[in-house]
Amino acid sequence: MSRWVRAARTSGGVAAKVHPGPTPGLTDDDLKRLAELLLQGAKAHGWHNQLWTAARVARLIEHEFHIRYHPEHVREILKRQLGWTSQKPRRKARERNDKEVARWVGDEFPRIVRDAFRRTAHLVFLDESGFFLTPTVRRTLAPRGKTPVLTGWDRRDRLSAIRAITVSPVVARPNLFFEVFDHTVHAEQVVAFLADLHRRLGPLTVVWDRGAIHDKSGCVRAWLAGHPGVVTEKFPGYAPDLNPDEGVWGWTKYGRLSNLAANDTDELWDHVIDELGTAKSSPNLLKAFIREARLPSLSMAAK
Repeated sequence: MSRWVRAARTSGGVAAKVHPGPTPGLTDDDLKRLAELLLQGAKAHGWHNQLWTAARVARLIEHEFHIRYHPEHVREILKRQLGWTSQKPRRKARERNDKEVARWVGDEFPRIVRDAFRRTAHLVFLDESGFFLTPTVRRTLAPRGKTPVLTGWDRRDRLSAIRAITVSPVVARPNLFFEVFDHTVHAEQVVAFLADLHRRLGPLTVVWDRGAIHDKSGCVRAWLAGHPGVVTEKFPGYAPDLNPDEGVWGWTKYGRLSNLAANDTDELWDHVIDELGTAKSSPNLLKAFIREARLPSLSMAAK
């Protein structure tokens, strides 16, 4: 009581403590500016990579707008007011030349399409990949606090597949052809696959990456020399996202077969065949893979 009396005598009364009120939030103009800053990428604001996390955005807001938010509140702002969501980023090789990729997309690929359709040749987007017995998404049940250990895969516990999305020059309808092997795909399998496609479809324009088992292989070059109806073109280096077949691989391996607990390669074989067969029987899915590659001059095939 005496403390209050002394305070009243020295300050003229017991003054009410002013409540600071709610922390001012981001205005509409602030949100617009925040979106612009985020689109510059995290490296533009001093971080060593381009990953945006809620904690980083909170620090950016505090630095630029002098408003302090908890990262969880920042996550809600990003989602509800800016339309940003947590996503797994695509990886891009450091060696990738974006200018060369843009030139290829804008100039080379339209030429490839024109030449193929002039020859009434099917466009063929070809690639190979592996499927391992160890699950792609390594999640399993275990006691709390005891991290499970999975034995590393053996190179024999795998399958390989060669696949091709084809686009007809007549009906512009996509199709999928594939073959699965219990070993790594070699140049001899590439030749056999091309020969089968050539027999079924006639003239081909094959677009593939710069892998050693493609037209760098003596076996493949010799076969191509004897089959002038099959023309090959290369994707630019380190640009797998331009190949529509990349969508088939990702959809199968990281979607449909993720966390598959197959007992052996025979069971894995059955699942791989089933899933690739499902993709083959779905023209709309194949069109989606083509659209995802964002290649010009193929819009009619993806409608």
